[in-house]
Amino acid sequence: MGAADVADGLEAESPVAAEAPTSSSVDTRTTTLALDALNAHGEAIGRALRAPALVTLTGDLGAGKTTLTQAICRGLGVTAPVTSPTFSLIHEYGALAARVVHCDLYRLESVRAVASLGLDDMLADPTTIMIIEWPERAGALLPPASLQVTLEHVASLPDVRVCTEVWAR
Repeated sequence: MGAADVADGLEAESPVAAEAPTSSSVDTRTTTLALDALNAHGEAIGRALRAPALVTLTGDLGAGKTTLTQAICRGLGVTAPVTSPTFSLIHEYGALAARVVHCDLYRLESVRAVASLGLDDMLADPTTIMIIEWPERAGALLPPASLQVTLEHVASLPDVRVCTEVWAR
């Protein structure tokens, strides 16, 4: 796939529906997005989410996990600045219809360290939408995600990402 092919695909409307799938099936979607389109896509995801929800974001450093989180939060109605919780581990935000908890597990070196955060208590709150970067650090501690997102760099196009979403209900 050449740069022109990717550029042609970037102008297509985001495939996120007005609401996330509601059946018990899994819906997988893969799109190739420029970083500005990733922002619009994240806002659409935010508008589709309903509490309670767990969103996991996987990808290499610099793949756009925090950028996507910021966009999801805008879509949820968060008006406060959304920043990376890399050092504080957890940030909380008020949204229109939910409490948004943003976690970054990158710096945690063990499942035990993740367990000490009390994520299970936060996830038990039916008004919470939790967004977790680096969920693989949690091992088996997390319940199945409502939405799993994987972001991948496109080697020849530094401002383009492949975004794979797995919606489960």
